[in-house]
Amino acid sequence: MLHVRKNDQVKVLAGKDQGKTGRVLRVFPQRNRAIVENVNTIRRHTRPNPQKNIQGGVVEREGSIHVSNLQVICPECDQPVRVGIQFLSDGKKVRVCKACDGTIDK
Repeated sequence: MLHVRKNDQVKVLAGKDQGKTGRVLRVFPQRNRAIVENVNTIRRHTRPNPQKNIQGGVVEREGSIHVSNLQVICPECDQPVRVGIQFLSDGKKVRVCKACDGTIDK
């Protein structure tokens, strides 16, 4: 289980976009990577395809980033924190903020 999930607010710890924050758009657990909004933007040169209504040219989009370079921002204490896992009495797993002991999952 990864410490990052879709729609989490995260801060980038390393790389060319260090210090930026954004929302997680997609997570790839098999590759330990995630796509974060407005982070690690790459430029792709695409060929026009009239059948699929695709215009040619240079397209900017987000590339994936390794989850070890991301830290979750706790919604309660509003700062980047380490994440722990806690088991509830009904057997469910919940992500917990290590700074304020509040739950990150809604």
